[in-house]
Amino acid sequence: MEKQFDAIGLGEVMLRLSPAGKERLSRAGLLENKPGGSELNVMAGIAALGLKTAFATKLPVSELRNFITREMRSIGVDDRYVVNDSADGARVGIYFLESGAAPRKPSVVYDRKNSSATRFKAEELPEEIYTNTRLFHTSGITLALSDEICANATAVMKKFKENGALISFDVNYRANLWGEEKAKAAIEAVLPYIDILFISEESCRRMFGRTGGLEEILKEFAATYSLKVVATTKRKINSPSSHDFTSLLYDAEADAFYTEEPYCGIEVVDRIGSGDAYVSGVLYAILSGLSMQKAVEYGNAMAAVKETVAGDLPCTSLKEIDGMIAAHHSTGPQSEMNR
Repeated sequence: MEKQFDAIGLGEVMLRLSPAGKERLSRAGLLENKPGGSELNVMAGIAALGLKTAFATKLPVSELRNFITREMRSIGVDDRYVVNDSADGARVGIYFLESGAAPRKPSVVYDRKNSSATRFKAEELPEEIYTNTRLFHTSGITLALSDEICANATAVMKKFKENGALISFDVNYRANLWGEEKAKAAIEAVLPYIDILFISEESCRRMFGRTGGLEEILKEFAATYSLKVVATTKRKINSPSSHDFTSLLYDAEADAFYTEEPYCGIEVVDRIGSGDAYVSGVLYAILSGLSMQKAVEYGNAMAAVKETVAGDLPCTSLKEIDGMIAAHHSTGPQSEMNR
């Protein structure tokens, strides 16, 4: 049976409110409104590179739902699996972002408790969704939203796995959502369903108590949980406005590691969503049948470009990313401008 989508994601969509430029939240008169959320960011990145994606979430029946779904469609993400929430008190989660300027760090304030997404139930999705995609993706952020959505997202993941979809999962630990012990228990419960795991070195060492070199840790994760691919990003923060970025990926079938020289001195406009953009690049390459080295290259390029773009969602194209990769590996003179 032909599948309609290359990837489907599940998670919360929030409204992001932020002052212009480097203004402080405490004295901002105007706030810019943009939709965002980790799993939606990933689906948007995969769609930007030319594959077909859809997104499942739960939203209140209101003009805010219309705003969010219109934005989803505009970036090429299908909204047919968005569940309506008509209950009293139904709401969209919000987060406020204040950009940083060295030595002041960027900061986030959440207002997402009891959002519609936290009341999502697996049975609200149509049965056909489980046979309609090659890959399903979600993250630890979704599991952390409530015990109810954790149980329901786990059930959804299991059902996609039973129907032959690849399962992608980003640990994406957020300390202001849950503690490390609770997170570890929930993530260990879903690891048997996962094929492609994204995890930070910090989560490996702190949450899971792994020791030794990073390559040894990733290989051990793959062996313990029968994972096909394990990837981690390596970001050096020079200042809020300057980052270096690369990553390390382990392919269990080939028993091989892949990386490349970092993108150095990235001029950071907005770092939010850059990790999600990395995930989208890796998944695009895997879904497109490219090599694991190419998966690293697409992931790194997507993350680097996203850091130069305002908002959670990526804004790029396959042509731009291919050009970025070619330029990154070029040793000759390069043009200052695309013209």
